[in-house]
Amino acid sequence: MADPSMSVTPYWEVTFDADGDVDGGQRDRLLAGAARRGVRDLIVFAHGWNNDRSGATRLYSRFFAPIPGLAPAARIGYVGLVWPSMRFSDEPIPDLPRSVAADGTRRPALGKDTRHALLETFPGRATVVEQIARMLEQRPSEEAELQEFGRLVRLLVDVVAPGPQALFAADTLAEGVPQDEPAMLRGSTAETCEEFARALAHLEHGGAPAGFTVPNPWDGAHELLRQATYYAMKRRAGTVGERGLGPLVGRLAGAAPRVRVHLVGHSFGGRLVSFALRGLPDGVRAVKSVTLLQAAFSHYAFAARLPHDPRAGGVLQGQQNRVDGPLVCCHSRHDSALGTMYPLASRMAGDARGLAEGPGAARILGAKWGALGYDGVQAVPGTRACTLGEALARPLPASGCVNVDAAAVVRRGGAPSGAHSDILHPELARVVLAAGRVR
Repeated sequence: MADPSMSVTPYWEVTFDADGDVDGGQRDRLLAGAARRGVRDLIVFAHGWNNDRSGATRLYSRFFAPIPGLAPAARIGYVGLVWPSMRFSDEPIPDLPRSVAADGTRRPALGKDTRHALLETFPGRATVVEQIARMLEQRPSEEAELQEFGRLVRLLVDVVAPGPQALFAADTLAEGVPQDEPAMLRGSTAETCEEFARALAHLEHGGAPAGFTVPNPWDGAHELLRQATYYAMKRRAGTVGERGLGPLVGRLAGAAPRVRVHLVGHSFGGRLVSFALRGLPDGVRAVKSVTLLQAAFSHYAFAARLPHDPRAGGVLQGQQNRVDGPLVCCHSRHDSALGTMYPLASRMAGDARGLAEGPGAARILGAKWGALGYDGVQAVPGTRACTLGEALARPLPASGCVNVDAAAVVRRGGAPSGAHSDILHPELARVVLAAGRVR
């Protein structure tokens, strides 16, 4: 039976838990249904950090809607992945309903919906969530209270995670050792919050406003909480991709060997589908394309060597070769979440200062700790680059990494995320079809 909330058919929802375990009933319906329905091309979409199940379903329905008209002769099936991510209700998502209006007067305290999401995402942490919410509301002046806030945030997100998730936070490896603990979760919480507060002021005012002074560190505390939960979501995305989606694609290749799989991921969903390549069983060549939409992980993730450290490389180095087709990375300079906040949260202690020094420092910070969704795949020889118009006007390369500058359409959104979630465009659906040669 068709899902009345979904714009396309056949459509299957597949749910994973935080450790990558799949809902068995949903898995079996997909495996049986893809072969029975005569699907030739299966588009598998993974949502990002800011979607609960209902939001993810709306995202999938809107993104998939133009595809049948763009490829009317193709036998396409659709999969929407659901994994336990974190929805901050104060973040606007272009083209989708906004549950809570932003408070322009100061950094917001935790709204009801965000508290609920924290409790759902981090079960067993109700007392910690309430303490965090109370401190954000009261904003005590003592520095010791900020340090306590930092301790509570670290406790909430489990910096050293139990179980299989502990292995999946890193984007790079230094001599085989994962590099995965960001500076924001150690050291001085007051200094970290102050850096976030300065960065937010720059984003909201388009640069330092007249009479700019150092803001209250509590103005950055809400952002520290947001970025810390993103760190936990990053870890989950890698876990679900390698332990969940990769093996599922392997089983699908056995059950329906003629099905061509096209992986699509937004934000940390891009990390999820990329780690799925590492989880594919040996010999499986069912993945015919990967399309990353504003992917929220290191632009060096696929590099064999980092330009600033020849001893280190990306955690996914060489995995693009497991795609029997191209790995296409759509990026936009209008994505503030990845152009400013991501590198600031990801940098290592002592390697760079914050944004107080101005745009030049921001560019240096982004070059070293930048994200795929801001400037594309970096330091991978043979990577091709084109504009969105060029990608739609002629065939994309048949293999390797391809950077597509999507700033012409991915451009709307306010602080702090900018255009990070502005992906509901038919042009991007056309990129997915072009990457997979779906006609």
